Amino acid sequence: MKFTVMCGVALAAVLAGNVSAWAQQTATGLVYEDRNGNGKKEKTEPGVVNVAVSNGHDVTLTDQNGRYQLPVDGDDILFVIKPTGYKLPTNDQNLPQFYCRHKPAGSPSLKYAGVAPTGQLPKSVDFALRKAEESDNYQVLVFGDPQVYTNQQVEFFERGIIDELQGKTKPFQFGISLGDQVGDNPTLYPAYNGAIRRLALPWFQVIGNHDMNYDVKADTLSDESFEAMYGPNNYAFNQGKVHFIVLDDILYPDPRDGAGYQGGLRSDQLTFVENDLKYVPKDYLIVLCHHIPLFSEGDSESFRSADRQRLFATLKSFPNTLSLSAHTHVQQHYFHGARDGFDRPTPHHEYNVGTTSGDWYSGEMNQQGVPVSTMRDGTPKGYCFLTFEGNRYSFDYRIAGQPESHKIGLYVPKVVTEGQNGRYDVYANFFQGSERDSLQYRIDGGNWRSMQHAEEPDPVMSGVRYHWDTAEKPLVGTRPSNPVPSTHLWKARLGGKLAVGEHTIEVQALDVYGRTFTANTSFRVVADPSPTAAK
Repeated sequence: MKFTVMCGVALAAVLAGNVSAWAQQTATGLVYEDRNGNGKKEKTEPGVVNVAVSNGHDVTLTDQNGRYQLPVDGDDILFVIKPTGYKLPTNDQNLPQFYCRHKPAGSPSLKYAGVAPTGQLPKSVDFALRKAEESDNYQVLVFGDPQVYTNQQVEFFERGIIDELQGKTKPFQFGISLGDQVGDNPTLYPAYNGAIRRLALPWFQVIGNHDMNYDVKADTLSDESFEAMYGPNNYAFNQGKVHFIVLDDILYPDPRDGAGYQGGLRSDQLTFVENDLKYVPKDYLIVLCHHIPLFSEGDSESFRSADRQRLFATLKSFPNTLSLSAHTHVQQHYFHGARDGFDRPTPHHEYNVGTTSGDWYSGEMNQQGVPVSTMRDGTPKGYCFLTFEGNRYSFDYRIAGQPESHKIGLYVPKVVTEGQNGRYDVYANFFQGSERDSLQYRIDGGNWRSMQHAEEPDPVMSGVRYHWDTAEKPLVGTRPSNPVPSTHLWKARLGGKLAVGEHTIEVQALDVYGRTFTANTSFRVVADPSPTAAK
């Protein structure tokens, strides 16, 4: 259903072009049950009580008649926070419509267009909800970094990801992209939306650093094109016993030196989170959706630590929390605990999800005519099935173009000389794994042997680098990035006495959810061909 909140246009606002000229006002409105789904308030349609509504920093609840009021200035977005048991209207692109922009003077003049002047504040800013049977057990489809820079890459995204999911999304309640929908070119939003539309799911968006307007001098203006297409970049909604909070965690310009960006959150954003969580039951699972990871890699403060600490202080009283991030183009898990200043018995789990663009659409072409684009840590491009059961969750990272059972990549020597197998290692890349999981291997159905977690580059990716760098002629496609240490790699020495002939090796991964995944391959042991061995 197509639905738009009408906020009005006033010529005086267009001519003014000055946000500061618009004094703070009080917005009033109604959240109502849209029983016939036409997006218009009918006399027989009641207001909905105790629904949270926000202006991006303040949060209030509707009264017994479904009415609310909130202050607004010259650059605010009003939005409803979907309660459990209701669904949001969507437009013809399957984008949820839950907000009203109030930007009387519109966006400043930028390279990429922002929001047109909205004019005077309407007398009543109303939001429609429809009742829905909503199970506590459901699935969500998660994309990291589609990051299309060109129309050709939109085609790669469609052929490599969308084609295999189209018609198979019925089990999902909605989808979400964790930022970098496009690559520094907001004019590609419509093409990206057209691809997403084929999945026939309500689809939420997180802003990424490549979705921003870079010709601005204040972080509050870096989202103008994103806002024009998708609405607020900080918002929340409920589904079952899960409360989702979407955050723009890119500070631009970088507050440290004014060049580039830094991960972090402004004070008004953190205030929104604090105010929002006042109305969320403590037994709900809180899921933060943001682009840049909360953890800082290496010695750099890639995410501002003071902001993280204030966020953690707010999350402390909620025993069940999760972060979903992207940005890095690798897949990894991080458990924020006491070492990170998170004072809670259970850590805050952050799942840094692998990307649908993989290693930025690099590598040779596969059979689909799409770049292989395996990520630097050896994770193939793909997407995540996130499953919720009440306030508990589990995840299933699916490799694009592969059967759902493909969870482990193996690196095993093809041929081993008899008596020399002790010089060789077997590697297993458990793509969705973390150091909390355990892996074992066995040969020819024998005893299981433990594998050691190893944070080093996946040898498969080292081989890819060697293949590109030693090619006699340039290969078709974009050279992949150099390999980096993987956080989900295990290895073991090929031990035992192995006879000449074919051998099967099997690897088994046991994850923290009690699930078991397997992979197998084979290798050959050959007689020593050296002259000394013959004697």
